[in-house]
Amino acid sequence: MAAKLYNCMKCPAYCCSYTLIPATPSDVRRLAKHFGISEKKARARFTKAGDKENPVVLRHSADEHFISSCMFLDKEKRRCTVYGARPRICRDFPTQSRCGYYEFLKFERGVQDDPEWVATTN
Repeated sequence: MAAKLYNCMKCPAYCCSYTLIPATPSDVRRLAKHFGISEKKARARFTKAGDKENPVVLRHSADEHFISSCMFLDKEKRRCTVYGARPRICRDFPTQSRCGYYEFLKFERGVQDDPEWVATTN
């Protein structure tokens, strides 16, 4: 994989706002272990039904920037609260050396002359 051309620490966690964040059985096991609960409890507490391609997805909670985002996102710090136990898709994201949202964010922060600018849904 090519070197990363983005900095997640300067992003408001756009990828965490994706409507469907798939959760595989391995992801549920990892989360259950992280929280010290059964897989059945983890599945009920942290996941919901998705769609045909992603039958099990992570639950969301309200988010000031993106309407909703992953329930594991710390909404103040904009960081994952289960980083060591995060799902595979989060571990692999993005699969390219560039992140389109980060590119957009860098551009807008320059145009707005505001290094902290974040688009909001409000």
